[in-house]
Amino acid sequence: MKITLSKYAGFCEGVERAYNIVEKIAKDPQIKRPVFVLGSLVHNDDVVKKIEKMGIKKLSVDSDLMKFLNSAKIKIGTLIITAHGIGPKIYEFAGKNKINLIDTTCPKVIKVQRLAKNFSKKSYQLVIIGEKNHKEVKGIYEWAGKKAFIVENLKDLRALSLNPKKNIAIVSQTTQDREFFDKSAKYIAKKYPQAEIIDSICMTTHHRQAEVKDLAQKNDVVIVIGSPKSANSKRLWEIAKRINTKTYFIQRASDLKKQWFMGCEKVAITAGASTPDVLIDQVKDRIQNI
Repeated sequence: MKITLSKYAGFCEGVERAYNIVEKIAKDPQIKRPVFVLGSLVHNDDVVKKIEKMGIKKLSVDSDLMKFLNSAKIKIGTLIITAHGIGPKIYEFAGKNKINLIDTTCPKVIKVQRLAKNFSKKSYQLVIIGEKNHKEVKGIYEWAGKKAFIVENLKDLRALSLNPKKNIAIVSQTTQDREFFDKSAKYIAKKYPQAEIIDSICMTTHHRQAEVKDLAQKNDVVIVIGSPKSANSKRLWEIAKRINTKTYFIQRASDLKKQWFMGCEKVAITAGASTPDVLIDQVKDRIQNI
């Protein structure tokens, strides 16, 4: 059985940068403690557990974070912003309360945040192509002063109603599905020709998605490794599944099933941006043993 491993599987630059920063912080005796990370540094349970073992605790960002932080009686020495980014209020909170803030926001996400802030200041009608409940999108929305339209699916796209007499700008979640972004941009441009369309999908995401289409066509089985919470991992699975029905989404090697590979000659393995190399190697070894 031939196994093909994706060229782009595993940590992207943004995630690797964030992890390296956190690892350095954990070893630095000068850092103000206790140290908390705002949510999961990356959407991978194994990585999250490893970070917790370093002595860095996780704060949930699913509820009203600012309300919790303002009312919480817990002592905070250092707060870490994850690679997904967060809204501007946390920076004000940290400054006001003299809390050390470590920002690991991916530079590509920062670029979209700045665009959102600038377009909002210029009174543009901003459209964000992305998932409404995703951390990155929530952060971008807050940088836009909560004055943006979020388009998550075709229903949202068709319901989009903008003032044609005002300026319009389109940005995207950095891990958005390329096909959906292109379809949305084309639809909006046709309806509102004056719209400024900024392609803010990161190149690593673009390469992963283009490659997984090719892998799905050329292989009997496709294995996508990632967390169910990882938007970019699920996206790879969805794209491959549309082409090859024998596409399976797993978190780790123990999730593999022997029957998936019966009569199989060629297998492709890819992984989301939050999946560490060790998990990818374990999956590859398990498939070779099968």
